[in-house]
Amino acid sequence: MNKKTIRDIDVAGKRVLVRVDFNVPLDENQRITDDIRITAALPTLRYLLEHGASLILMSHLGRPKGKAVESMRLRPVAQRLSELLQQPVKTTSDCVGAEALFEAQALQPGEVLLLENLRFHKEEEENDPAFARQLAELGDLYVNDAFGTAHRAHASTEGVTHYLPGVAGFLMEKELNYLGSTLENPRHPFKAIVGGAKVSDKIAVLERLIAIADGILIGGGMANTFLKAQGLEIGESLVEDSKLDVARNLMLKASQRGIEFLLPGDVVIADRFAPDANAKVVASQKVPTDWRILDIGPASVEQFARALASAQTIIFNGTLGVAEMPAFAKGTNAVVEILGRRTAEGATTIIGGGDSAAAVEQAGAAQKMSHVSTGGGASLEFLEGKILPGVAALQDR
Repeated sequence: MNKKTIRDIDVAGKRVLVRVDFNVPLDENQRITDDIRITAALPTLRYLLEHGASLILMSHLGRPKGKAVESMRLRPVAQRLSELLQQPVKTTSDCVGAEALFEAQALQPGEVLLLENLRFHKEEEENDPAFARQLAELGDLYVNDAFGTAHRAHASTEGVTHYLPGVAGFLMEKELNYLGSTLENPRHPFKAIVGGAKVSDKIAVLERLIAIADGILIGGGMANTFLKAQGLEIGESLVEDSKLDVARNLMLKASQRGIEFLLPGDVVIADRFAPDANAKVVASQKVPTDWRILDIGPASVEQFARALASAQTIIFNGTLGVAEMPAFAKGTNAVVEILGRRTAEGATTIIGGGDSAAAVEQAGAAQKMSHVSTGGGASLEFLEGKILPGVAALQDR
């Protein structure tokens, strides 16, 4: 972590423009169903307020595609943030323009303003310089605490830094420290659990992990492609036939490096893709042609447990089955439980955002992990070794 943080700057009496990630799920009644992304930003916001700053917060919500969408306004977020901070949070009807500028300039130290959804303007995702300048005019300093959007060069993550000095918030710092130290100097043995639907989404991640990890455990839909690449029958399971050679090459590289590349030894199969499908457990080499693999089996969970028993660093990215269906979330939940135990035993456990983070949250196990990343796409690109534009744009120490 060689970027400046809010500890390195004087914020007293300053209007601080803070990029947060308040892209929270809402139900049909506009109620927040999970406020983890709001609570994750609180340490940064409280530090800035305690040190005499006024805050102008900016975030996106959903995918409004450049138009104002009533169901994607940030009012519910402002209300929840007000409860958490125990103080009023002002709002605006837009994130730029006369009203936003007036409200921002009128702020007194200790006050908080939440701008309207950034993505109501297509210029946000286009990283339009004029739009970025309008945002920058609202503050004196810029803080990026939205790791989940750091892999995008948007006006609020990269463009604004051309007009304001930018530093990292505490959440950004934590993400970079955990992910960075894990990849640069992990405690060994270092094991990675990689799941999700497609091999194509994780090729670069697997390439990098093969170079630095001591073992890789594969689950989820992507395991089917590896199983088929070994010549096994996988029935009607999700598979990427165009990536069979890629899968073989990855397994060969792992073998040449002498690292463990573990595929499920047994699987849960179903006669159709449905939560109430008929299901049974079979060995991975005994999948009937008209069934499909939807989860790893209990013997695979035991395989994974043995492989992780001595690990000192563990990364978990992607679920190991169709975790949105309770009947096929058992493998994922069992591995989450194993990770919780390993954390208690002193291992460093990092959950790589996205679906795996959601599974850990749903299991009520987030507090049992060393770190749960708030950025799915960002953590994935970080694991690939890519430079994140929103991080690169911040000031170096």
